[in-house]
Amino acid sequence: MKRKIIHIDESKCNGCGLCAAACHEGAIGMVDGVARLLREDYCDGLGDCLPACPTGAITFEEREALPYDEEAVRMAQAASKGSAQAAAGSTAEHPAAANVLPCGCPGSQSRTLHRESTPASEPPASCVTAAAPAVSRLSQWPVQIKLVPVNAPYFDGADLLIAADCTAYAYGNFHEEFIRGRITLVGCPKLDEGDYTEKLASIIASNDIRSVTIVRMEVPCCGGIEMAARRALQTSGKFIPWQVVTISTDGRKL
Repeated sequence: MKRKIIHIDESKCNGCGLCAAACHEGAIGMVDGVARLLREDYCDGLGDCLPACPTGAITFEEREALPYDEEAVRMAQAASKGSAQAAAGSTAEHPAAANVLPCGCPGSQSRTLHRESTPASEPPASCVTAAAPAVSRLSQWPVQIKLVPVNAPYFDGADLLIAADCTAYAYGNFHEEFIRGRITLVGCPKLDEGDYTEKLASIIASNDIRSVTIVRMEVPCCGGIEMAARRALQTSGKFIPWQVVTISTDGRKL
């Protein structure tokens, strides 16, 4: 059958093994220091391994592949759990073992956050007081540019926000004015290693992005995220509406 399944570019793999640890089903394994898809029928095509990969070696492709075999995965997981308990003792003797996640760090798992519609009684953002706390408008996870999967489903038809880390702290109404209604990507061009251009270009080129809003601080080092986003737009080969908003260090839009 033809379906969506992961593809591992072995030339980009650095052998860290994070994707194998993040795979719920055990479809990925390390062979000769390189990540490989060991069982097509164990891959559910949801891509929890994508945000775990620090080099962008994992992407989605649509091709002929064995169908996902959920029952086989469950049996393999049960067998693996039994072996682990036999080696380490029962969970009664080692209660902490019952809390170990087989998928690695839960903070890197990609997911969509479903927010309830704003109640009619909720005051506008300009009137929010201590009695009416602000509401989070974040609609997806993760948000770090280096962690987000290139082909996450929430990118389809998305208005994209590319923001420097500090902007959300400096500008008080950031959720309402910038995050609300957009898919959010954040990073710090000064502290993060490498350049965002290639990752952002892949996201824009591979998905139906409707618009891009870039929010940066006024400080010079923050120009890196703006330049990366501009280059990504050019590299993608698409003509997409975009804008840049600059925030001052005292929290004003310039």
